[in-house]
Amino acid sequence: MSRHHERHYSERIGWLRASVLGANDGILSTASLVVGVAAASASRGEILTAGVASLVAGAMSMAAGEYVSVSSQADTEKADLARESQELEDDPTGERRELADIYVERGLDADLAQQVADQLMAHDALGAHARDELGLTEIHVARPIQAAVASAATFAVGAAVPLILALVSPPASVILLVAIGSLVSLALLGGLAARAGGAGMLTGAVRVTIWGILAMIATAIVGRLFGTVV
Repeated sequence: MSRHHERHYSERIGWLRASVLGANDGILSTASLVVGVAAASASRGEILTAGVASLVAGAMSMAAGEYVSVSSQADTEKADLARESQELEDDPTGERRELADIYVERGLDADLAQQVADQLMAHDALGAHARDELGLTEIHVARPIQAAVASAATFAVGAAVPLILALVSPPASVILLVAIGSLVSLALLGGLAARAGGAGMLTGAVRVTIWGILAMIATAIVGRLFGTVV
């Protein structure tokens, strides 16, 4: 028999979440920093130095944060699987009954639920319990390296946008052009990410743009205040 393969939005969760988070943070944090430093009347060299430092530090921070976070998730999954494997070895009858009860709760009658539990456990007992009792599937399995690389790479790409804008903008227009260009980039990214995840593009674009505006206003105010005091 031929197997029918379908592509689902949930299959993208692992890399999509890390990539969107990295790119959004790269654009937003670096653009906000550039706007804040520029508001303090810094020179172009100082602005670019701060921006490059933000890119490097941010990319490494994103990679480390994602790796540690997802590794913790992976450790939890492994611990749950190890405990479930031991329970299957110690009490296979009880585990078979537990699996059947799960299927009854999902709508099967008791006899059919028991048949399903028997056949699935005969095929792959640990896999059946991992999926139906623990909720662990191949689609959602934790992948620390993938998450770390995706976050770092997309952060760097995102952070490059405000840096390039700061580099090519006339000194008097750095704040305006970096802010507008970065907000447009955030809106496009938010819309595309929402579409990739099966949501509405407008919703994704609006929610990330609002946060971008708030962040840049806040850093501009801080930069202006510190620039005036210093």
